[in-house]
Amino acid sequence: MPPPPPPLPGEGSAPAPLERLLAAVPADVRAVFSARTLRPLLPEHDRTGTLLHTLETFLHHDASWSRTAAALHLHVNTVRYRIQRIEHLTGRVLTRLSHRLDLRAALLCRAGAGEGAA
Repeated sequence: MPPPPPPLPGEGSAPAPLERLLAAVPADVRAVFSARTLRPLLPEHDRTGTLLHTLETFLHHDASWSRTAAALHLHVNTVRYRIQRIEHLTGRVLTRLSHRLDLRAALLCRAGAGEGAA
């Protein structure tokens, strides 16, 4: 699977507010939240990891179809299809900010699963 997208300009090494907030949540709670939220996109259900990587890239590019397509070297319709699959599998609609935030938080919890924070 390809590496995660690089930080956007202006994103330093300091954690963003959401990351700082999640760091205060117990690690076991973060792990459960991430697993439940992302379960349909995890390798057990999506062997290639394509949907999870597409979601990460889509959110990283502020839900821009064209920038996501360019970053993944795909046609924009392929990105639209994958996002529709993600929405169907997760029960979240990525045009809704609260749903994007849920998925972003789950990705951050998953990324920090190996870190010890209380």
